[in-house]
Amino acid sequence: MTADLIAQAFQLFLSVDNLLAVFIGVLIGTTIGAIPGMTTPMGVALVLPFTFTMQPVTGILLLLGVYKGGLYGGSITAILIKAPGTPAASCTVLDGFPMAQKGEARKALDMALYASCFADFVSNLSLILFTGLLATFALRFGPPEFFTLIVFSLTIIAGVSGDSLAKGILSASLGLVLATIGLDIVYGTNRFVFGEVELMAGLSFIPVLIGLFALPEILNQFTIKIEQRAATGQLGALGASFQDFKRCFKSILRGSLIGVVLGAIPGIGGSPSAFLSYSEAKRTSKNPDNFGKGEVEGVAAAEAGNNGVAGATMIPLLALGVPGDVITAVILGAFMIHGLRPGPVMFEQNLSLIYAIFMGIMLSSAYLFVIGKLSIRTISKIANIPNNMLYPAVLVLCIYGAYAINTNLFDVLVMFVVGILGFIMLRLDIPAAPFLIAFILGPLLEDNFRQALLMGQGDASIFFRNEICIAFWSLTALSVFFMIKNHIQTKRRKSAAGT
Repeated sequence: MTADLIAQAFQLFLSVDNLLAVFIGVLIGTTIGAIPGMTTPMGVALVLPFTFTMQPVTGILLLLGVYKGGLYGGSITAILIKAPGTPAASCTVLDGFPMAQKGEARKALDMALYASCFADFVSNLSLILFTGLLATFALRFGPPEFFTLIVFSLTIIAGVSGDSLAKGILSASLGLVLATIGLDIVYGTNRFVFGEVELMAGLSFIPVLIGLFALPEILNQFTIKIEQRAATGQLGALGASFQDFKRCFKSILRGSLIGVVLGAIPGIGGSPSAFLSYSEAKRTSKNPDNFGKGEVEGVAAAEAGNNGVAGATMIPLLALGVPGDVITAVILGAFMIHGLRPGPVMFEQNLSLIYAIFMGIMLSSAYLFVIGKLSIRTISKIANIPNNMLYPAVLVLCIYGAYAINTNLFDVLVMFVVGILGFIMLRLDIPAAPFLIAFILGPLLEDNFRQALLMGQGDASIFFRNEICIAFWSLTALSVFFMIKNHIQTKRRKSAAGT
């Protein structure tokens, strides 16, 4: 049976379209990551509409390629011009830019690439080894178990809320409200439709996604004075040698494992993983005083921690249907658009497709290495594209993406309305990630809640019917406790700093 499944997976995966999709995805992601202001979620959102006419495996592999390329691409401008293309690459700045100032940019870029590829490979292995085990356990889940899981998953909002938990909760509340627009899933009554027929089906995922992540950045660029970027400096003649990699290997391996562990926990993301990996490398280094002054081991540790999360964030997505971060939330939307629902049922019904995705994910690590080595010099120049040329082109892609999903101008209107809302949130420093996560998980929360109550004939004790439900309630309580504790500690630190 296993041999037949692997053969079917090879048939699904081994096509020119799939091989090209992974390559093009990594190339697009690396390019987008190298442009300051163009975030990886924004890149995945812009590429998503182009996957509608593709086979499910091809489209998902294209998005995963963008994801992985974007994580590495952010390090290029972080090293060259001290402008990280992604938030997680801000840790790479600490030693990467000082190395560039000393004429060692090529060495820093090479080490960032080697660490990224190794960490990505380790993360992919963890995805393949542990996802099936978790999905097997999840076969015991019914509506009550899924409801308690989603309640626990909503606590990941704390991990993507930035400095203000209150703003994160406000953002999630807005997402939950917008998720209720349309027909009631049980009784079929209208909710927040206001007489508009187009709203009866609810808000389409793609226009909301593009409006939330792409448009606010574009509007922001046109409302602030465009800052002059520094010209990309000389890369330097010498790259990183095998001895450099060998010296940094312990930090790379440690950072990769840190990335795997933190990436598998929904809501953590690449930034905390990069900084934790960096701090551990500094703590255990023989030359800790060199960190922050151009230490190649610091670049290696930061990039290993950053890229170690890439495969691991897919573990809860594929096994439980719960996105590990905002980018996998977008990829979850891609699965749903193609009629697929990640989770234990998918392992029963579409196991060959999952194996095909695993094959493409492993190939993406090799592509990342090849594209990184061949295109560092070219892609690094992208940072110098004027914003008045770049963002109008991005706006055209936004409009195309919103229209393509249903060939409906109403979706374009939704995109602009959500974009204005997203711009207001950006200016008020309200994070967008909780909004998106709540918008996706909201209908699932309501659906499983109602199904569970129907099963229990209105008796709420069904939500405590077994050890799985009790475990998730306990984890939720623990998560809320630490959320409040961290919030209080942060306020105290700020108060002490102000004093």
